[in-house]
Amino acid sequence: MSSVQPPAPAGAVPKPALTSVQLRINGMAHDLQVEPWVTLLDLLRDRLELTGTKKGCDHGQCGACTVLVNGERILSCLTLAVMRDGAEVTTVEGLAQGDRLHPLQQVFMRRDAFQCGYCTPGQLCSAVGLINEGNATSLDEVRELMSGNLCRCGAYVQIAQAVAEVALGQPDATSARSRCPIVTGTVPA
Repeated sequence: MSSVQPPAPAGAVPKPALTSVQLRINGMAHDLQVEPWVTLLDLLRDRLELTGTKKGCDHGQCGACTVLVNGERILSCLTLAVMRDGAEVTTVEGLAQGDRLHPLQQVFMRRDAFQCGYCTPGQLCSAVGLINEGNATSLDEVRELMSGNLCRCGAYVQIAQAVAEVALGQPDATSARSRCPIVTGTVPA
């Protein structure tokens, strides 16, 4: 018996080598075989059917794909799945505890902090990461720290208020900028 493989037919594309990746996603262990170029976003959406995480720009500019990896917010479209081997990943599907919504999810609904809802999963995961970081001490800081998540509908006021309510315990937080006088006049050309 010969151990030599016959040559591949002319024009045949060789099968890519797969890499083993172990992830704990929303509390469940997953042992996966993926091509080295598969992003965490594509793994979540296409292979595990966790479609709450959205593919917006696919360039790391909109934040729709934000998930938590080991409690820190990351853009899953810019992260290869193999880079996160052994990590704990939380998607928007993993924020609720059974039938009980995460406090941010409850406040987003109460404050109508979404319109079309496309950015909402990324906004929620980013807000949880912001709370985990513990760096926001004012509504203005919440706005700044959430600035990587875009909302094309313009629900920024409600989003910032919802995050401030949970992160800061300030249901009626006001911005320092809102207390500054508005000066009107001509705009230089």
